[in-house]
Amino acid sequence: MSLTINIYYTGKNGSARKFVEEMVSKGIVDLIRAEEGNERYEYFFPMEEPETVMLIDRWKNQEALDLHHKSDMMKQIAELRNKYKLKMKVEKYTEIQ
Repeated sequence: MSLTINIYYTGKNGSARKFVEEMVSKGIVDLIRAEEGNERYEYFFPMEEPETVMLIDRWKNQEALDLHHKSDMMKQIAELRNKYKLKMKVEKYTEIQ
């Protein structure tokens, strides 16, 4: 049963977009997409909220998500989130079978 996590990163003066750019340029996004159990990892820019970036993060199951949360990448993500002073809002959805 897949899990989808929507994460909204909100900052000021374009900091959320800069965060995404650094995530991509450092190769963190590619590493996450290559993780066992990752099914989707994509950023979107809401038209009506220019200081927000939405991440759609989809995992095969809770175990895959838990392993991701224990990975070195989570420390890097947290450091970048702090660097850009971002606030987070998280939504979690479970696939209906």
